[in-house]
Amino acid sequence: MPVTSTAPTDDFVAQADSYRRELIAHCYRMMGSLQDAEDLVQETYLKAWRSYDRFEGRSSVRTWLYKIATTTCLTALESRKRRPLPSGLGAPADDVPHEKVVESGEVPWLQPIPDGMIADTATDPASIVGLRESTRLAFIAALQHLPARQRAVLILRDVLKWQAAEVAGALEISTAAVNSVLQRARAQIADVSPSEDDRPQPLTAEQERLLERYVAAFEAKDVSTIVDLFTAEAVWEMPPFRLWVRGGERIAQLNARQCPAGPDGLRLRHTRANGQLAFGVYIRGDDDVFRPFQLHVLELGETRVEHVVCFFGVDFAKFGLPDSVTD
Repeated sequence: MPVTSTAPTDDFVAQADSYRRELIAHCYRMMGSLQDAEDLVQETYLKAWRSYDRFEGRSSVRTWLYKIATTTCLTALESRKRRPLPSGLGAPADDVPHEKVVESGEVPWLQPIPDGMIADTATDPASIVGLRESTRLAFIAALQHLPARQRAVLILRDVLKWQAAEVAGALEISTAAVNSVLQRARAQIADVSPSEDDRPQPLTAEQERLLERYVAAFEAKDVSTIVDLFTAEAVWEMPPFRLWVRGGERIAQLNARQCPAGPDGLRLRHTRANGQLAFGVYIRGDDDVFRPFQLHVLELGETRVEHVVCFFGVDFAKFGLPDSVTD
């Protein structure tokens, strides 16, 4: 039955707001930017508020909001560049320069997202795992290499599990076109798509010790230990810098030559980002107060670290981290 009210009811506002976290996750997958995701969710709610009197209830409020959010993202992507990670733009560095590396300000880099913004720990644990799988950095980075419509179809079909006919209706294309687009998108990112076999597992005792060693090594700037933390093929990248390196030796060199902190010049605090373990890294100031410096987002192997994306300019408060530490 059509809704006859000319303005959103309190019930609609309550329903719509309950989907805010998952809509932020959806827009983040589409855009690769937390800031864009927040802005586009606000725009989605504004559009829904303005058009609620025309909502006929043929779908659920949730599906209706996702359709608005998807089309809003597609419009935004017409004027935005994709957001890569440095490892998606070229080969690793053969050597680490001694001179200070320069930021690549012309690239709109991929941004991290706090787990707390996309999952409520009071909800179904299986839903939380699914959200975290579909926002991990490798998957989001791969999505950025897909054309916008392929990106939307893949997310709606494989992440949200919509039927092909539902996706066709939301994007105003044929079901055959949806299936064709989905096939191309899956082929491009097959190696990093979320799967039931790739679900995160509880940390082993050895991984717990690895994280303790990671914190101790970086706080002490212990170069030899840093080498031993990483696998031979481990990747370290740090947008907004294009330079990235592979292997423990290069990673240790990079931190030795480029990190301005000396021994006992950093403090690490645990958090979570993109469904992955992360550390907020603080650097000591002249007043001995440690202030936000970097966010390390980690992928762990069984005994070593396999990948670190080191982000700069992160709003630590969004990750539940203090604005300074003194110990």
